[in-house]
Amino acid sequence: MSYSSLKRLLIGRPLKSKELGEQKLNKVKALAILSSDALSSVAYGPEQVLIVLATIGMIAFWYSIPIGIGVLILLTALILSYRQIIYAYPEGGGAYVVSKHNLGENAGLIAGGSLLVDYILTVSVSISSGTDALTSAFPVLHDYKVIIACLLVIFIMVLNLRGVTESASALAYPVYLFVLALLLLIGVGIWKVATGQVSPDVHPALGTVVPGISLFLLLRAFSSGCSALTGVEAISNAVTNFKEPAARNAVRTLVAMGIILAILFSSVMFLAYWFGIVPKAEETVVSQLASQVFGRNGFYYFVQGTTALILVLAANTGFSAFPLLAVNLAVDKYIPRMFTIRGDRLGYSNGIVTLGIASIALIIAFQGNTERLIPLYAVGVFIPFTLSQTGMIVKWLREKPAGWQGKLVTNFIGAFISFTVLIIFFTTKFSQVWAVLIFLPLIVYLFHRIKNHYVEVGKQLRMKPGDKEALALEGNVVIIPVAGLTRAVENSINYAKIIGDTVIAVHVAFDRESEKRMEEIWNERYPDIRLVTFYSQYRSLVGPLLRFIDRVEERADDSHMAVTVLIPQFITRKSWHNALHNQSSLLLRAHLLYRKNVIVTTLPYKFKK
Repeated sequence: MSYSSLKRLLIGRPLKSKELGEQKLNKVKALAILSSDALSSVAYGPEQVLIVLATIGMIAFWYSIPIGIGVLILLTALILSYRQIIYAYPEGGGAYVVSKHNLGENAGLIAGGSLLVDYILTVSVSISSGTDALTSAFPVLHDYKVIIACLLVIFIMVLNLRGVTESASALAYPVYLFVLALLLLIGVGIWKVATGQVSPDVHPALGTVVPGISLFLLLRAFSSGCSALTGVEAISNAVTNFKEPAARNAVRTLVAMGIILAILFSSVMFLAYWFGIVPKAEETVVSQLASQVFGRNGFYYFVQGTTALILVLAANTGFSAFPLLAVNLAVDKYIPRMFTIRGDRLGYSNGIVTLGIASIALIIAFQGNTERLIPLYAVGVFIPFTLSQTGMIVKWLREKPAGWQGKLVTNFIGAFISFTVLIIFFTTKFSQVWAVLIFLPLIVYLFHRIKNHYVEVGKQLRMKPGDKEALALEGNVVIIPVAGLTRAVENSINYAKIIGDTVIAVHVAFDRESEKRMEEIWNERYPDIRLVTFYSQYRSLVGPLLRFIDRVEERADDSHMAVTVLIPQFITRKSWHNALHNQSSLLLRAHLLYRKNVIVTTLPYKFKK
């Protein structure tokens, strides 16, 4: 089977650019694809609280109730805050855009870098937790959990490469089945509590004096419970994925997610306390709770099956949000431009594949240990939480729109609580989250290096009025692929005029506006050089070029002329810069390598920096 056939089998037929509108999400599908991460945290958020309290003993488990109330207060503040962010920034981008616009470049890059890493952790934690749920029900699989987790990442990655609506359709059923299963568990559990079927002796009474308890430990338990709030920001990053009116639909989806998450989290926390559930390494809290409520019957396996499914598919939130955030960063030139390119199915394929590879590497490095990943995961999202809310405070103070005082108070509360949680994380779990203080500055530094490189390249390639034009000399047929008017293109034309008597520039556009704009600019600059433009509705660069070369080659055969394809080749001063350039030229050269009657020539253009 050829590569193209395998690709078509796995991903599906290419979609036209005009079909992009059909890839937008309604509220029902958006709730499934963008809320799965937040909702799935119910499966491990309460457990993280109990793990910390268990260091004192079961007598301390009653503290899980006030801790759960604190988490709900924070959830409410975040939902109200992100509701305002969606309306204020309907183009999406979330914390990165808000922080960059209101707090400055570095604040935006810290938020963007945190979220990029956090989405990688989202996939790793979700898949690892889903594998834990699976091995809790089937212990025989425990030794293979890393392999299973890696295979699941590949499955979700392929699903996303098939397109937004297709992945949303596949995700909707498991997400809503999970909500149904948890509501069934909660309903039966509360009924047993209300009818006295659960002995009050299995849990400590509220207010019981706990020897050895400390504020430090309670704050640590609270910060662990806040891991249930990861994923709340994903909807604000993906507003552009919603059907119109996008902002209103996104807000309604956000509120619905908040209500469902509050009900599920508080109920599971209460039942775990009332049933006297003690966290175990080999079995999750939800598994123990379902076992006590239902017994090991079909209902138990229904809860475990849907829990494992949503934990695995919660990774899709990362696959939905990471590529969109990468596009914003790439447009601003902080990461390679290849992240702005849509794939065959109109998704940002490079971002999806990059996220999949990084997540697999993380799962292997941590051996799928969820408890080791969650602290990094949670602190990574509370940094942008704090920055985005602070950015909105600055926005309201600067612009003072109608009703700005109420909006200011809402964002101030969100910023204060988020910052407090962040301080608690660094105070109580420094040994687990210290790495953030190293890799986050490194990421921001790398962003600046990439931006500086692109700025320098732009200066060197930019055409200026009065630049010397070349003389026309004789030669053969020379085809020059051009992306825009730059010094590299100018050099290519100069050289093409020397070696050929027929010079043809070819430009492939992905939309009609850029095609028309290129023709207008070209005709002003090079009226004596023919420009052939193609509109590629499937966003293929190489395909239209090859078809044009085929036609020119046929005519050249009839007249016994040679065909030369002249490809500009950027020569960078530093080896790591190579990853930022030349991907398209390498791909084109690979396709032309075995053409008998086509000469492929590269023209070096050396950067000074």
